Amino acid sequence: MNFKVGDTASVTKTITQEDIENFADLSGDRNPIHLDADYASRTRFGQRISHGILTSSLISAVIGNVLPGTGSIYLGQTLRFTAPVFAGDTIIARATITAIREDKPILTLETLCTNQRGEVVISGEASVLVDESL
Repeated sequence: MNFKVGDTASVTKTITQEDIENFADLSGDRNPIHLDADYASRTRFGQRISHGILTSSLISAVIGNVLPGTGSIYLGQTLRFTAPVFAGDTIIARATITAIREDKPILTLETLCTNQRGEVVISGEASVLVDESL
């Protein structure tokens, strides 16, 4: 493996209301906090919010496409949702290698999603099995 502790990669995406609606259709999670502006206006957030799992899926994009990349297999992921994501927010999903097992090709990564204001919206940790040919 050609990885080292501290290696970092990220992807950036602006979440749209269309993304949220498409995710609701795909997942079946049609909670009105995501889809109904009138309902959402009466909640603590004051407006519709993105599904947390939609936002966290950007971490999968980092892991599957960039670090460690093609052929990597998710073994586990913890998630802590710390702030809402609204349509129009630009999310940076970042993964940083914090540990490499010596006996197996397994990486531990700190995972963070931040918005355009630098606020952490999701934090967690991932375990990933690496294709040894990478």
